[in-house]
Amino acid sequence: MEFKHSLSRRIVIAFVLMTSLVAGAFALGIVETVHLVEERLLSSELGGDLDRLLQMDSMDEWRHIPEPGQLFYFSGGREEFALPDDLKELAPGFHEVFRGELSYHAFVRVVDGRHYMLLQDQSDFEARERVLFAVVLVGFLLSVGLSAVLGWLLARKVIEPVVRLSRQVRHRDQLLDLAPLLAPDYAADEVGQLARAFDDTLGLLRHALTRERLFTSDVSHELRTPLMVLASSCELLLENPTLDLRARTQVQRIARACDEMRELVQTFLLLARAQQGDSNLLVAVSLSTVADELVAQWREPIESKGLQLDYRSGEPCHELFNPTLLRAVMGNLLRNAWHYTEQGRISLGLLNNGFVIEDTGVGIPENEREAMFQPFVRGGEQHGDGLGLGLSLVQRICEDQGWKVQLTAAQPSGCRFRVELN
Repeated sequence: MEFKHSLSRRIVIAFVLMTSLVAGAFALGIVETVHLVEERLLSSELGGDLDRLLQMDSMDEWRHIPEPGQLFYFSGGREEFALPDDLKELAPGFHEVFRGELSYHAFVRVVDGRHYMLLQDQSDFEARERVLFAVVLVGFLLSVGLSAVLGWLLARKVIEPVVRLSRQVRHRDQLLDLAPLLAPDYAADEVGQLARAFDDTLGLLRHALTRERLFTSDVSHELRTPLMVLASSCELLLENPTLDLRARTQVQRIARACDEMRELVQTFLLLARAQQGDSNLLVAVSLSTVADELVAQWREPIESKGLQLDYRSGEPCHELFNPTLLRAVMGNLLRNAWHYTEQGRISLGLLNNGFVIEDTGVGIPENEREAMFQPFVRGGEQHGDGLGLGLSLVQRICEDQGWKVQLTAAQPSGCRFRVELN
């Protein structure tokens, strides 16, 4: 069975249910005890009174005078002592009799085939009984209410270490290499065992992240030299006047791929340094500054492809951001739009908390949009010549910086990327 409630609420519910069960059992026990005592005591009292009346009859001293508040009937009795028709079927013993709005305790005895019945008004007893039951009910409700309050206080006390541990585990500093251990802050109980398990798991995660950062940094450094060689070779080949059109097109494609790879390597290197807390990345710029630079950079490639570039500066955003990472996010989205748009336009609009890039390209089906942010996944294999790492890099940077990126469909076709920077 899966519980949807929080742990503290489950503790309160368990406390209330346990108290309700125990208090309810006590309340029912009191009610049943009252009824049992009522039957035993009143049966003995009325039986004794009825026996005294019958002894008077046997001693020829019959005075037909019961105790105050009592009614006496018997078979063959006259006038007010005549046995009423509605009581003739009562068996010998103790009974509760209701006649109209009045209620009585009755005791019946059969002697020599004759029925004798003594009734006693139980109005006072009923009133005291109602008071007693009201007290029992109030006590039950107070017990349940008190259990809810105590359960809430106990739940806060019990889960406080768990809540504190969850905050510590979620803190971003836990992924740092020098993050302190969690277990020493807790007792050697179940929470302490959980803290030690988190220490072990976070240690493995820190080790994996460190290896990943080192690998990314090393690979980025090592790829720079061969990429520069390829780029230089492409420039020399393009300066050769004897190169035919087909070969020139292929060399230009190689040069463009080298430029993209060099920018991608540079971005990964900067991201790795940012995760290590490199102080050189603390310089910040405005959103409009980065947008102006990228629009100037991409206007010629976009327009040379026969596309229209719309740039809307919108309301100025005064917050400052990491220039390299912001440029990587916006640049990769512009490059993605350029790759997958063959006709129409590409637009960049600045918002007061981010920006929107929209194109009229091939678009991405809704069931494939989430996968587009995975590494080496491309939309529309017949379009563009990207590596399938751009959107993955965008997602990674946004997660690292606390930004949000959203992909939706544009009208009538294409993609719309909205990035919120705060």
